[in-house]
Amino acid sequence: MPAGDNRPAPADRDFLSFFDLPEPFVEPAVRACRLFNTVLDSVFYDVPTLRAALAEKDEPMRKLGEKPPSRIVDFDALSDPEGSLLLIDATTEPYVHKYKNVELFLNSPYEETRKVAIATITGVGSSALGSAALAWNISVALGQPVLAIVPGYGVADVMLQALGGWFGFGLYDFLQTKGVVQNSLANLAPQTARIGRQLSASTPDAKTVHGGPVFRHGSGSSDVLHALMQYREQPFRLLVGHSKGALQIGNAIASLTAAQTAGLRVVTLGCPIAKSVEGVSYHQYLGLYDALGQLNMWENWPDRWTSTWHSTNPELPPAMIAGELTKDAIPA
Repeated sequence: MPAGDNRPAPADRDFLSFFDLPEPFVEPAVRACRLFNTVLDSVFYDVPTLRAALAEKDEPMRKLGEKPPSRIVDFDALSDPEGSLLLIDATTEPYVHKYKNVELFLNSPYEETRKVAIATITGVGSSALGSAALAWNISVALGQPVLAIVPGYGVADVMLQALGGWFGFGLYDFLQTKGVVQNSLANLAPQTARIGRQLSASTPDAKTVHGGPVFRHGSGSSDVLHALMQYREQPFRLLVGHSKGALQIGNAIASLTAAQTAGLRVVTLGCPIAKSVEGVSYHQYLGLYDALGQLNMWENWPDRWTSTWHSTNPELPPAMIAGELTKDAIPA
């Protein structure tokens, strides 16, 4: 896989080691924030339904003392800052397939990786648990497999989170703040910039500065989705984004060709985006009680107002029911 066309010679990078913090000190802090975000995922995503459904499907095999079909029932990636691709299929064992490399996913010989036509990106906490929960809701509603893009979580994310990135993600997206911070880290502390970026760095033609990965489309998730849309033989037909995940979808598809976005539907939940890509069908939902979504809508009006707030967890009403709203956007 190409490592980037702007990587300088090793001798040119020696002085940058003074700016890098030791990874054993940095990564625990990143993991701590990731685990905190996992708690938030239980607020904003339908985690209880996911856990209950997988436990129910696994129970017969557990009683027999055999390995349960759900191989990743504990979602060991939820504290992993590097991100992953989770192929969720609520109808077929083992229900969850996990990939940690974009190029390996693109080159996978397995039919399910080539045929999946739906992809999701979450916002707010953005851990594996929340990403899987949203994808599970949609897979159940549509009866189809869904690819959940679990964003990597690096130092740039920690910095933006400390600056209130949850509340102003619309502004940060407009200013491309995450890309600027990541680019600065790559210039000054390339080893630090690598933490949490393995998934986005595994995309074809990934770019680097001094060996540190940089974003081409505003964020790691956008880079991953853009690469999948660009290089897959069978393109996605439906993209679903919740919260700032909707903005990341908008960034990812902005520079694709008309052929790559032909027939594409985009569903946004809790964050309307600009309908800027010609030929794409947008279906945008925003809650009447969703102050966070309304704060970040930036004059992009939804197609439908719902009597909900920002959460998609039905145990915290009035929540958006992600599966039903997505199904509503699909023609009969």
